[in-house]
Amino acid sequence: MPQIQDTNLPTESPYNISERVHQLCLSSESVSSILAQDPSLPPGEAWKKVVGHHDHPHDQNSKGDVCQIGKGPIDPKEIEKARSCGRWGSQEPSDLFLRMYHDALCTLDDDLACGMVSPSLMGSSGTMPLSITSVVPDIMRHMSNLIVRAEKEVFLATNFWQNGVASKYITTAIRELSRRAGERGTKIVMKIIYDRGSLKQLFEPHYTVPESEYTGNAVALPASHEIPNIDLQVVNYHRPLLGTFHAKYMIIDRKLAVLQSNNIQDSDNMEMMVQLEGPIVDSMYDMALLSWHKKLEPPLPLVNSPVAQNGSGSFDASHAGIFSSDGTLANHSAVIHPDQLPGGSGHGLDAFDNIQRGATTGDSNGIANPILPGGNSIESGIHKDHNNHIERDSKMEKPLESPTTLPEHTAEDPHYDENLAGEIQRLQASISAKPGETRMQAISRHLNHTVNKGFQGDAPECNPRDEMTPYMPHPAHEPFPMALVCRAPYGPPNHASVSNPQNMAWLSALRNAQKNVFIQSPTLNAVPLIPAIVEACERGIDVYCYICLGYNDSGEMLPMQGGHNEAIAHRLYTSLLSPSAKPHLHWYWYVAKDQTKPITATTKRRSCHIKLLIADEHIGIVGNGNQDTQSWFHSQEINVMIDSPEICAAWIEALRRNQNTHLYGRVSGEDGVWRDAQQKEAAGATGVDVGHFSWARGFIGAIKRVQGTGGF
Repeated sequence: MPQIQDTNLPTESPYNISERVHQLCLSSESVSSILAQDPSLPPGEAWKKVVGHHDHPHDQNSKGDVCQIGKGPIDPKEIEKARSCGRWGSQEPSDLFLRMYHDALCTLDDDLACGMVSPSLMGSSGTMPLSITSVVPDIMRHMSNLIVRAEKEVFLATNFWQNGVASKYITTAIRELSRRAGERGTKIVMKIIYDRGSLKQLFEPHYTVPESEYTGNAVALPASHEIPNIDLQVVNYHRPLLGTFHAKYMIIDRKLAVLQSNNIQDSDNMEMMVQLEGPIVDSMYDMALLSWHKKLEPPLPLVNSPVAQNGSGSFDASHAGIFSSDGTLANHSAVIHPDQLPGGSGHGLDAFDNIQRGATTGDSNGIANPILPGGNSIESGIHKDHNNHIERDSKMEKPLESPTTLPEHTAEDPHYDENLAGEIQRLQASISAKPGETRMQAISRHLNHTVNKGFQGDAPECNPRDEMTPYMPHPAHEPFPMALVCRAPYGPPNHASVSNPQNMAWLSALRNAQKNVFIQSPTLNAVPLIPAIVEACERGIDVYCYICLGYNDSGEMLPMQGGHNEAIAHRLYTSLLSPSAKPHLHWYWYVAKDQTKPITATTKRRSCHIKLLIADEHIGIVGNGNQDTQSWFHSQEINVMIDSPEICAAWIEALRRNQNTHLYGRVSGEDGVWRDAQQKEAAGATGVDVGHFSWARGFIGAIKRVQGTGGF
C-alpha cells in the first residue's frame, strides 16, 4: 500500500550543489592565482583555465523554475557541502548564512561565470573597520584619502563617471598620489573602469579609452604629463544592449577594498559604503580582474601578493582612540560604540515601528515629539519655564567642541589625513554646529553640499547623542564569514538572466529568515521579488522596505520594467497581501535627517540610493544591486554578504541615526499611500495610477538614464 504523505509539509528543495561546483570551490586555482604565474595573460584567458573541462552546459530545467530556489528544506549534507565551499576563518557561519550561500552556489551550475568571481574565492572571511551612510562628497572624501595613501596600485570601478565636484575629489587625489610617489621614487599602477555609453562598445564591450578621450571635459581625468609617477589605464565597459556595468568599488594595494552604492557623479542622494579588509579583499581582487577582462598594460604589481602578505589592517591604536570611554565619538556627543548605545546594545528593527506606533495615532505621519529608542523623547533635552515656554538645554544648542578646529576636506581645498581616525574627526567637525547654527541647520548644510545650497530642513532638533554620524567606525573584531554574491551583465532585452548568486541570495533571505528582513533600495519592482515579499509576510515574517518616493519613476514605467514604486506599494497592500499578512509589511518612503516628510526624487532635493538587505538582524547583503528589473536581469552587480550581528546592529543604528524614515515615512497599511497629518499626499508624487501613456514617460526616463541624468 503506498505511503500517504502529508501535503502540508514543505517539499524538499530539488536544488543541490553539483560536484563540479563543489570541486571548483575546493580548488586552490583562481583567475588571480593564474595571473600571478603569468601576469601577461588577459584575465579572460585565465578564466578559461580556471573552469577548463568543468565549463560545460548544465540543464537545471528538470528541477523547475530557478526562482523557486530557497524554498523548502534541504538535506543537512547540503549545508555541510556549502560549509566546505568557503574559507571562513575562525568563526563558523550561521545556518541562515549557509542556506543563503548554498542557494547562491546552486546558480553556478547554469553558468559558472554568472558569479563574477572564481568559485574558490566566492566564500571567504574579512573585517569591516568602517561603514558610511551619507551624501556623495563624504564617500568621495574617504576614497580620496585612500588613494593618496596608496603605495603601489589602485583599481577603481564605477558605473557612471561625470566631471563635477565628486570626480574632482578623485582627480585631485590622483595628482597628489603622483606627487607623493615621485618623492618616494616609486611608480603607481592605476586602473579605472566605468560605463559611459559609446557606439564602440557594439564592437568591443571592453573599450580601451585613449588619453585624448578620458582627459576631455566629460570625464576630465589627468593627462599623463600631469601624473608622471602613475601608469593609468582606462576601460569603458558595457554589454549591449542592456548589460550595464553597474559596479562601484575600489581596491587599494590589495590591502583593502571599498564597496559603495554611488557613482562618481554629483547628486542629492544618500549613499552607503563599506570598507573591507582581510581575505575577502582577494575575492574582490579576483572579481576586479574578471571584470577588466583584457590584458593589463602594465600588469598590476601586487598580482602575486595575496592580502595575507600585505601587512595588518586598520585596527591599530589610532582606531581604538576613535571611541571615548562613554561610547561617544571622541570629542563629540554622538554615541557610536555598539555596547553603549541608548537603550542597550543596538536597536532591533521592531524598534523602528514601535517609535512610529507609539508617537502617533491614525494615519498621520507627522510627529511633534518623536520617541527615541530607549524611551527618551526629543523633549527630554528641553526645559520649560513656568509659562510653559520652551527653553533649550545648553547641551542641545552647544555640541562638544573638538580640541582644535579642523578645516573641512573639500575638492577645492583638500586636507588629507594619515589614518581613518583623523578622517572621522575632520568629517564630524564639519557636520557639527557652527556658532549661531543649530544642530539641524548644520545637518541641512551638510546634506545640501554641492547641489542644494540653501535648502532648509523642517525637522525638530535631535538629541545630542543622536547627532548625524556619516562615518560609522566599527570596534576591532576578528574576521567573520563573508561571500561575494554578484551577477554578470546581460545585454539582450529579455528576462532570461535571472539565475545568479545575487538574486538567489536575496530570495533565500526572504524565504528562510525566521524573524524579519530589512530592504533599503531606491527602487523595488523586480518580478521575482514581489511574490517572495508576499510569501514572507504570509508566514509571519516582518518585511521592512525603505524605498525612495519617485526614484526613476519615468524609467520604471517602460514595458517590462516592473512599474514605479508607488504602484508597487499600493498593489501589495490592496490586492496581494491577505488581511493577516498586511501588518507584517512595513513600507516607508525615505525621509532625510533634516525633514519631516518624504520629498519626491524628481525634485533632486533629498533622495536615497542605498542598496542594503538585512535578514534576521545578523545577515547583511550590501553593494551595488537595486531591487529593480535592471539590477535583477541585466546589470553587473557586486555585493558582499556578511554574517555578523554586531555589524548589522551598527547598520540599523546608522540608518536610525542618519535619516528620519522611521519617524515620518510610513505609508498607510490599508492602501500603501503616504499622507501627512492633514491627510495630504506627498507633494509632486506620481500617484498610484499613471494612466495609459506611462510608456511615453518611461521612454524619456530611459534616455535620461543613458545620459547619466536619471536614477541609476
